[in-house]
Amino acid sequence: MRTVGIIVEYNPMHNGHVYHLQQSKIVAGADASIAVMSGHFLQRGEPALLDKWARADMALAQGVDLVLELPVAYAVQPAEWFAHGAVATLHATGVVDALCFGSEIGNIAAISEAARQLTCETTQFTQRLQAALKKGFSYPSAYAYAAQDSQQAAHITPEEQTHKSNFASHLQAVHKDDFTLAASAEGWLNKPNNSLGLHYVMALQRLGSSIEAYTITRQEAGYHDVEVNDSPIASATAIRRLLFGSTDAPLISATKQNTPISGYVPTSTVRILQDERSRERLPMNWEQFAHLLFYKLSVDSREQLTNILEVTEGLEYRLLQTLSTLEAPSVELLLQALKTKRYTRTKLQRMLTHILLGHTKEAFGPPALASGPAYIRVLGFNARGQALLKRMKKTAALPVIHQMTRENSGLGGPCGLAADAQATAVYAAASPQWNGRAARRDFYEPPRRTP
Repeated sequence: MRTVGIIVEYNPMHNGHVYHLQQSKIVAGADASIAVMSGHFLQRGEPALLDKWARADMALAQGVDLVLELPVAYAVQPAEWFAHGAVATLHATGVVDALCFGSEIGNIAAISEAARQLTCETTQFTQRLQAALKKGFSYPSAYAYAAQDSQQAAHITPEEQTHKSNFASHLQAVHKDDFTLAASAEGWLNKPNNSLGLHYVMALQRLGSSIEAYTITRQEAGYHDVEVNDSPIASATAIRRLLFGSTDAPLISATKQNTPISGYVPTSTVRILQDERSRERLPMNWEQFAHLLFYKLSVDSREQLTNILEVTEGLEYRLLQTLSTLEAPSVELLLQALKTKRYTRTKLQRMLTHILLGHTKEAFGPPALASGPAYIRVLGFNARGQALLKRMKKTAALPVIHQMTRENSGLGGPCGLAADAQATAVYAAASPQWNGRAARRDFYEPPRRTP
């Protein structure tokens, strides 16, 4: 059974995700699929719309065979570490033959060539990255700048010159309109899905994995698009905006069949959203966490904030100064006041998530993440997924966890299963229907199963 792996968030699962799943199986020639999915907090530093089990239900309803959780230690990270955790999880199953991701460029040869050159980041690359950051570039733009500028280095060997020419010709062939290797951050590497895809392939190369990489061109909506149009494919950002309207209360009924997002998501997504609404587990956004976050910001000292992941370059001072100017405990107002050209909304959101969850630089920084996840956490499966799990009993390089117990809760240390359980507890605490069982749901909730 040939198996393709995909890396997802499904926040929520929409028509573009269904297209990606279907095309991934086609281009990889796969019979089965495994999705590594973020849990309660996401790569851009946002709380998930719905909990991880409801989103696993969305995945299974559309034909994903096995859903695995990306540990929170990797889920709320820049592209490099997000990719490292997700790819390492797929690699550790021992049953994944291919990885397929969406990208704006849609050309795996170009991405693979760039990944080959960047896998061993040189001192020169690091210097260019730091120089770009000092000029005020955001980290994604600085990385793109350094990566593109590295291709122009004058002092390269004949072999490297050949690879450089191949790399350039690949890009010129598929990206003629805006192709440039100038020292700017506006090229293909600055596109969000290209950047993630590049890091997926780099992670495969660093692991020495036999998993084959494929990419499909992202359809219609851009990753950051905030508006919908006549196309049935809209970005998750646009769908969430449509779902919430101009308020913090989700515009979805527990009974009505037609909702603002019906044309952009599968009927199963609408059904699951309605079911969660009927259970009074509201679709979540940052404002539901405002009281928890502002409590942390009020009681943590400057020294404590300095030790939190992504609190860098004196951001703790800016954060505390900004707090005193706010007229209401609104996360949106806080983000707007903090945002600058240097500090993107995504970086700031990740910083706030780390503050909320207490993720320190020591426990959740690169040295702690370098060895990869310490376990494979199962969120859901169907009959084909069950067959994959049976194979994984022989092939998996890591323990396969179906449910947390007192005995396995220490796996991975501070940034392992214990951190995932803490994320669940914090997520539950923001719900208007809090109860102790919900806060410890990781210990009670078995994986979802469908026929």
